[in-house]
Amino acid sequence: MLRSHTKVAWRNLLKNKTFSLINIAGLSIGMAVTMLIGLWLYDELTFNKHHEHYNRIVAIKQNQTFNGVTGTQSAVPYLLGDEIRDKYGSDFKYISMASWPYDHLLKYNNQGIFKTGNYFEPDFPEMLSLHMLKGTRTGLKDPHSILLSASAAKALFGDTEPLDQLVKLDGGTDVKVSGVYEDLPYNSDFHDLAFMVPWELMLSTETWIREMENPWRSNFTQAYAQLADNADLEKVSAKIKDVKLRKVRAEDAAFKPEIFLQPMSEWHLYDAWKDGKNIGGRIQFVWLFGIIGVFVLLLACINFMNLSTARSEKRAKEVGIRKAIGSIRSQLVAQFLSESMIIAIIGLMLALVLVQVSLPAFNNMADKRVSIPFTHPLFWLAALGITLFTGLLAGSYPALYLSSFEPVKVLKGTFRAGRLAAIPRKTMVVVQFAVSVILIIGTVVVFKQIKFAQSRPTAYSREGLITIPVRNEELAKNYEPIRQELITSGAITDMTFSSGSTTEINAVNNGYTWKGMLPGTQGNFNAVTVSHDYGKTINWQVLDGRDFSRTYASDTTAMILNESAAKFMGFKNPVGEIVKVNGKPFTVIGVIKDMVMESPYRPVFRTAFTLDYNTKQNLTARLNPAKQTSAALAQVEDVLKKYNPGVPFLYHFVDNVYAGKFDTERRIGKLSSFFAVLAIFISCLGLFGMASFMAEQRVKEVGVRKVMGASVFNLWRLMTKDFVQLVLIALVIAVPVAYYFMSDWLKNFEYRTDISWWLILSTCGGALLIALLTVSYQSIRAALMNPVKSLRSE
Repeated sequence: MLRSHTKVAWRNLLKNKTFSLINIAGLSIGMAVTMLIGLWLYDELTFNKHHEHYNRIVAIKQNQTFNGVTGTQSAVPYLLGDEIRDKYGSDFKYISMASWPYDHLLKYNNQGIFKTGNYFEPDFPEMLSLHMLKGTRTGLKDPHSILLSASAAKALFGDTEPLDQLVKLDGGTDVKVSGVYEDLPYNSDFHDLAFMVPWELMLSTETWIREMENPWRSNFTQAYAQLADNADLEKVSAKIKDVKLRKVRAEDAAFKPEIFLQPMSEWHLYDAWKDGKNIGGRIQFVWLFGIIGVFVLLLACINFMNLSTARSEKRAKEVGIRKAIGSIRSQLVAQFLSESMIIAIIGLMLALVLVQVSLPAFNNMADKRVSIPFTHPLFWLAALGITLFTGLLAGSYPALYLSSFEPVKVLKGTFRAGRLAAIPRKTMVVVQFAVSVILIIGTVVVFKQIKFAQSRPTAYSREGLITIPVRNEELAKNYEPIRQELITSGAITDMTFSSGSTTEINAVNNGYTWKGMLPGTQGNFNAVTVSHDYGKTINWQVLDGRDFSRTYASDTTAMILNESAAKFMGFKNPVGEIVKVNGKPFTVIGVIKDMVMESPYRPVFRTAFTLDYNTKQNLTARLNPAKQTSAALAQVEDVLKKYNPGVPFLYHFVDNVYAGKFDTERRIGKLSSFFAVLAIFISCLGLFGMASFMAEQRVKEVGVRKVMGASVFNLWRLMTKDFVQLVLIALVIAVPVAYYFMSDWLKNFEYRTDISWWLILSTCGGALLIALLTVSYQSIRAALMNPVKSLRSE
């Protein structure tokens, strides 16, 4: 029986090639999209699961309240680990403090490379269950050791044995390689961790840390832990809640610090916080693309259902004869389902080819490293499950509908499908286009929001601006001769240094006080230290007062505020006011326009700039616009290598770094547009098939109308009218749904665009035009046909 069903199904596919090609193309594209989304979802949902102790690892975070607003941060005091270990050690298996990941200079045999690394306490490698290729996980117990990733060891030593080799860290301390670990997978929060060095080494070299007068106020480190086997996360989190509050001074207790634990399982997908509560994060994209995958597959199934039921009159006699000679309904259902299963299986094979071909582009677009796991049984189980689901879903309605025909009416020639039979088909066409239009509107809104934020004035000039991280003493101590030589050479117009680049804030200080400060106000400000030439180099905009100047010796205790800071302090005339920072007085000499240094989607936070020639973490230079960029960069490199031999020239264009702030939204927009285009393509395939069938069905009617004098335009209008009505209904449904969801999405951004009427109108017009073009080919072709050919058999 199965063999007979398969043979008949195959013959029907070959007999109706256009119908078969449209269905196979639609299903294969739908299944390919579902597979790509499935691979993306799997990668997202298994983030960090590579680590053996995934279910027990936590990040130690804190909430603090400033001026009535509770903020969540990963930065904690460096003494927090010791305090928790001392008071609540039995609840944890391991605790490790950590620095922040930065590019550090690693030198071997006078040749250096920049790699991202962290300072950790000795238990961290065990916590992450690193796979050691050489050495052991205990390597960080030696305060002058280093653990390297396999790729970093290869880049630094080549084929030389790395173990026990001495490496110079940031041009200063010698550390010995005590182990090499396998590179962590790309879907790990630590995937770019090229090396680890001991926490104790940082404390011994950065002497200012232990010399801090109030160490519990400063939050500049991270903390990780692994819970004890019998410990309950919620109970332990509640237990350590006030561990910092009990150590801070009275004035800092006003910030209400609360320590809590966030499990590793939530780091990646639940990374958004508001008022001290988790409000989701990337998990919304997991849901979004999961729903898109289901709908795209559904669109392909709708095509199959529509075309199969539309062809019902062509299959009616077959059903009638089969029933007349004894076939029961279940056998007919099995026959039609076997046809849909064959199409689904062919679709699966084509989908695998499509996915394999498109994976490089998809990975680049999604910033992933996914591949088809051909050797994984779970993948084949899922693929067969999708195929079975698709075949049954697509074939169920046609099978039940076609097998219900009454043989007497069919064989007497009195069977007609009737007007009501078309309602399900029309409904499904409406659903198809409604889903497609929702995706298109969503995609356009995402890109409009990105464009809106990108066009936001940053209040400084990014063009030709480069940043150079300072990772060793050579650059820092030779700053002045380097600057003068580069300006003299004509490579740059100016250079400055600062505690951070113009696209990030590295420090927040809570110790600001001023005259007229209202009771209960907490003085937390972004704190940026710079050299005299900072404002001139980046071209910030001074609104009141003046810039820093070498002609004023008093500028060592001068301060420049941004607009938000001056407004927050309530100064009517800020210039000349005294602001104290942790008790030290500074005189305000100027106010600058708010610069966008952090998220372009949020209001600019209050920021204070002061001079400090001891903190040279970042060089910023403006390339000479009169020179070619490549030539100017070559000159900068030559000068830097003169004072810093053996060190690679590492720089970043500020424009590119700023553009990187839009990466997540741009990536989501690209993925959405990719899926939206495929969705509209699948919908148009179905529409094309329906138009083809309708043109074939009405060929004699068209011939008669043509003989009676109907014009090509009248015939085109007649045949496209029904489809246009369906698309218009879809637009009426899609627009409010898309507006609701995208308005809700835009609420995530404080600095956001609006959903304008022209956006809706242009999207709807585009969808209508695509639908018209799709059905017009068949309509015009039928209208141009010679009526003699269509009526000669009458």
